[in-house]
Amino acid sequence: MPQGVPTTVPDDGLTTRQRRNRPLLMVHTGDGKGKSTAAFGLAIRGWNQGWRVGVFQFVKSAKWRIGEQTVLERLGALHEETQEGGPVEWHKMGAGWSWTRKQGDAEDHARAAAEGWAEIKRRLAAEAHDLYVLDEFTYPIAWGWVDLDDVVTTLRDRPGRQHVVITGRRAAPELCEVADLVTEMTKVKHPMDAGQKGQRGIEW
Repeated sequence: MPQGVPTTVPDDGLTTRQRRNRPLLMVHTGDGKGKSTAAFGLAIRGWNQGWRVGVFQFVKSAKWRIGEQTVLERLGALHEETQEGGPVEWHKMGAGWSWTRKQGDAEDHARAAAEGWAEIKRRLAAEAHDLYVLDEFTYPIAWGWVDLDDVVTTLRDRPGRQHVVITGRRAAPELCEVADLVTEMTKVKHPMDAGQKGQRGIEW
């Protein structure tokens, strides 16, 4: 796609503007670092366009406050004070679990994930946001806590102009098939391979 020019122009009866402004379903997957980081960068870009941004974080500890959460919530507060940018909501939809999947608490986690997805479905039906970031959402799908067919159908048939980006490893093929944009982050090298733990400003 040199200079932003599409390689093909479909015979769909749409104008260039109509085709350009269609809502997108995006998936950031793969074993490499940067899936959530890219999605949060997209959220900041959307905020700058005045979009209503909703972040729904499905994993990591409910007590763990990542740097992007602080930034986006402050941008949301700035919007409330000055009307600059757009409104921002950040919701932790899990019960403090992570993609390492702890033993003995799957039932509670499954319930929390199902309730989180039900809330997102309500918001999609109401067209509550312009951009939804479903962070680490591939994991509750993979573990069967959220029904894959329901996710695919709901996102494919969502009303209005609502963009959705999903992050997480091992995205289901069915989800990738219905998505408009799929990026796979491939790990070439990572400091953890050399025994180095995550650090401030890089991981959070």
